[in-house]
Amino acid sequence: MSVSNQMMKGLLDGAILGLIAKGETYGYEILEKLKAHQFPEISDGSIYPVLLRLNKKGYITATVRQSDNGGPKRKYYAITTSGEHELKVFKDKWSYLNVGMNNLFEEGKNAQ
Repeated sequence: MSVSNQMMKGLLDGAILGLIAKGETYGYEILEKLKAHQFPEISDGSIYPVLLRLNKKGYITATVRQSDNGGPKRKYYAITTSGEHELKVFKDKWSYLNVGMNNLFEEGKNAQ
């Protein structure tokens, strides 16, 4: 199933902030976690612009350092206090929207 780009953009910001809030991580690991959680239509090229945007807004910080397994250097991301606040706002909005959508669909189901 295809999801519109605008819908994905809004959800991806919140999803990535949520993953980073669970602990410092890097781009490829974020991509793998999103796929593991069955997040739709994720490509390598789609998460890096989001990470850059979140970094510019001050919601996350980026630190380049050697990977844990001795491979090439990686950019590790951590959430900031501002990012934690933004994630809470996102979760509140998501819950509010989710309740409304569920009520709408349940109402339609009961009418049939």
